[in-house]
Formats: sequence, C-alpha cells, structure tokens
Amino acid sequence: MSNTTLKNHYETVVVGGGQAGLSASYYLSKAGIDHIVFEKKTAAHKWKTERWDAFCLVTPNHQCLLPDHAYDGDDPHGFMVKDEIVAYLDRFIAKVKAPIVEHTEVSLVERSGDVFLIETSAGAVTANSVILATSLYADPFIPRAGAKLPEAILQVHTAYYRNAASLPEGAVMVVGSGQSGCQIAEDLHLAGRKVHLVTGNAPRCARFYRGRDVVDWLTDIGQYEITIEHDGMSKKKHDTNHYLTGRDGGRDIDLRQFALEGMALYGRMETVTGGKMIFRPNLKQNLDEADRVYNGINALIDRYIAEKGVDAPPPTIYEPVWEPRDEITQLDLEAAGVTSVIWATGFTPDWSFAALPIFDGTGYPVQRRGVTREPGVYVLGLPWLWTWGSGRFLGMGKDAEYVVDHLARFLDAAATPLRRASGA
Repeated sequence: MSNTTLKNHYETVVVGGGQAGLSASYYLSKAGIDHIVFEKKTAAHKWKTERWDAFCLVTPNHQCLLPDHAYDGDDPHGFMVKDEIVAYLDRFIAKVKAPIVEHTEVSLVERSGDVFLIETSAGAVTANSVILATSLYADPFIPRAGAKLPEAILQVHTAYYRNAASLPEGAVMVVGSGQSGCQIAEDLHLAGRKVHLVTGNAPRCARFYRGRDVVDWLTDIGQYEITIEHDGMSKKKHDTNHYLTGRDGGRDIDLRQFALEGMALYGRMETVTGGKMIFRPNLKQNLDEADRVYNGINALIDRYIAEKGVDAPPPTIYEPVWEPRDEITQLDLEAAGVTSVIWATGFTPDWSFAALPIFDGTGYPVQRRGVTREPGVYVLGLPWLWTWGSGRFLGMGKDAEYVVDHLARFLDAAATPLRRASGA
C-alpha cells in the first residue's frame, strides 16, 4: 500500500510493520478502530533480509501463535527454517490485510494539543493514539573497536551474514556468543572453516532433557506465564537469550565441544590495537556461568518431575568436556589467518523520532504491559514487555490484544465528553 493516499487524521497510528505492528493492526481492525501502519522498509522485512541461509527457529513451531494464525503444519515440535518462517509470515500478512504504507519513514511523533502529530516521508498526519512497534532491533551495532581492524579484514554484522561461502577464504572471528553468534559460529564450523569465537555472558540451555524438548517442560512448569513483575524478574528485559539451536531437528550448542573440535575460544573482547584483538581473561568464567544456568534449568525440570510424579528418564548433570588451559588475552589477527570478522554484537533501538515523555534515563520506554505513562501512547514488540514470550511469536498476540483493548477504552473515554456536548 505504498501508494495509499494519506488522510489527515486517524484514530491510531502504528509505527513499525513487523510482527508487532501487524498484530496490533489485526486487533485494531477487529475493534473497528481507524488506523494506519507506517513501515520504513517492507512488512516483516527483517525476517526476509536480515537472516542467514541456515537460520531456523530456536523455539518449536507450536509456539508460533500470532493472532488467528497458529502454526498449522505437520511438524509442531520441529523448527521452521528461514523460508518456512517467511512463508508463515507472508500468510499472516495476507490474512491481516493491514492498512500499511511501506517505504515510509517516521521522523517525528509528538503531542500537538489534544492529538499526536506524526511526520513521515510521505507527509504528516495526526492521530488520537500511537503504537510504537519498532522493537529494540532497529540498527546493527558494531563496537568502535571495529574501526581499528586492519582494512584487509572483511567486517560483517550478523544481519548481513549469509553463509560461509560468502566470506573470503581464511579463518573467521565471530565476536559475541549469544544465539546468533553461537549459531553462526556453528554454521562456519560445520562448513569446515577455522573459527575464533569471542564469548560473553550469554547463558545456555539444553535442547532436550529427560525425554522432551526443554521448552515443553518449561511450558508445563509455567515459565512462559511468569511476568516481569514477579520477584526477581524486573531486570529480565535486558538479559541475553540462552543459546541453543533448532538446526537439524534441534540440539545443544556446547562451546566446549566446539573447542575440542578445533574452534578457538576467548573471553570478552576489550579492544583492537596494532592489528591485535585484546580479550579479557574471563573465558573460563563465561563458560562456567553458561553451564551453571544450563544445569539450573535442568534442576528446575527435575523438581517439577519429582513433584508431579512424572514418568521420565533419569536426571543428568552436565560435566565440562573441555577446560581452557590458559586465558589468551590477545590475538594477532593477520598471523592467525583471520580474514573476516562477524559482529554478533546485537542491535540498538532507534527512538529518535519519538519526542514523547515516555523514556527513562537509559532511553528505555517506561511502560506496563505496553501502556506508557503518556496517555494514548503504547509500545509493542519489546523482549519481556510482559512475559518471556513477549517479542516472540508466542506472546506477541496476547500483548497486542491487551494494548489494543486498553487503547480502545482510552479512545472511548476521550470521545465521551464530545458525545455529551453534542447530545449524542
């Protein structure tokens, strides 16, 4: 709908046409709320343009529960690969029929009297309410140290990595051991490339434990229903996701096993100087902490099985298969044959367009279940917006439904005085 003629005013403007914005549009249409969705690129474009060839879901297919669009394939406990995910989303886009204007950048959202002014590359409109559905993954983040790398080394962010063959011959340095970093390191490792992996504080999780996918156990335990307001959960919104994979039917990712097979592991990167990458001596700490979380999740499952009397295979505890003998604190990249660096360092949000009093001192929106302190302003698509499933296919629909229900009541309350004044 890029050629849509804009009206001057809408009841609601949605900024962002990913799964969050599309889910909001679904419920806005269902509620009969006049709205428009502005998307900087194309609907759900990140899934189509910012995923590598072997990308697949980490959570099982049965957790794909977008509004009125649950997974309906023949492998509910499998993990959709990239093309299947795109097809799933394309069917959702066709089903929602959102009034979306693509290739349209929003440059400003601000309050203007009793309404909001939204300035876009296609023109300005006003609205009674706004849903910011741009998530936290707007722009690929590359540390400043990247500018100090030798010019001959190719630098690629995970958003633009496709496969091992797309990189020049030679060793590859992957910086970051979150989900993307570990899975790309595995992709390169399986392709026979020499991989150097810089680790961080990402935790790990078993894929299968005691006869079932760990996700299924955690679902039964109720972990996905825990909200950010439960004790000890307030900091979860900034946590790094656990690393594991759904590749080839799903398996653990064990960095220690990779090390046994020839992958070089390092502690957190500090800087680059003189052609050398400098690391903190905390590799053992990173590996031990990841394993502690791994065993802790399994112990949680053990307790549930014991309490419920579930018939399951016996428990196990992961024992390290490899230990670092020395903490390597620097690597001469040229001498090590490194020709590519992949930055698995995440993304940064872009709230620069939102001139609204909804952010805390760190620039993070203050909200409860997507409802901000500014009347008529809502956010969607954030990790741990409300539960562990928020920001994923699992919880996106519930979050959007709650937000739109609140928004509808806000619009109704705002219109009531006008109705009374007109005698309606």
